[in-house]
Amino acid sequence: MTNDTALRKHLLALLDGNQAYAKFDDIVGDFPAKYRGEIPKGLPHSAWMLLEHMRLAQWDILDFSRNRKYQAMKWPDDYWPNSPAPLNAAAWEKSLESFRTDQAAMKELVNDRKTDLFAKIPWGEGQTVLREALLIADHNSHHLGQLIDVRRLLGIWKG
Repeated sequence: MTNDTALRKHLLALLDGNQAYAKFDDIVGDFPAKYRGEIPKGLPHSAWMLLEHMRLAQWDILDFSRNRKYQAMKWPDDYWPNSPAPLNAAAWEKSLESFRTDQAAMKELVNDRKTDLFAKIPWGEGQTVLREALLIADHNSHHLGQLIDVRRLLGIWKG
């Protein structure tokens, strides 16, 4: 196995999770609807807020990684939902699906042999696709840990 192949394999595994932390779907896939908007005592965010933040941030990083016409989002307004609860079950499901779709797109970008993981992104300030993939994995793992804390405090974590 070449170093390039090994690096891509490790990045894909890191993006998937289940290395040092639980997988996305194991944490949010069966989240009970009645708790999605509840902010547990002692924590600043609900599951919905964290899910939407993860989706929005991941989308932004993906967009930056592949879009020559990338437009930066406004921090923090564009990175967090306005409400602690989803409007309905469909909004929750749409957020989950969008997260999965964008995660798959980043994995495709990383796995594409035409992607030079070390090349500077021309419209960036020195960032590379390698850095952006690591950023997504790092950011997601942080907030997945918070989602586990939300579940624990709500008494709905089975892990």
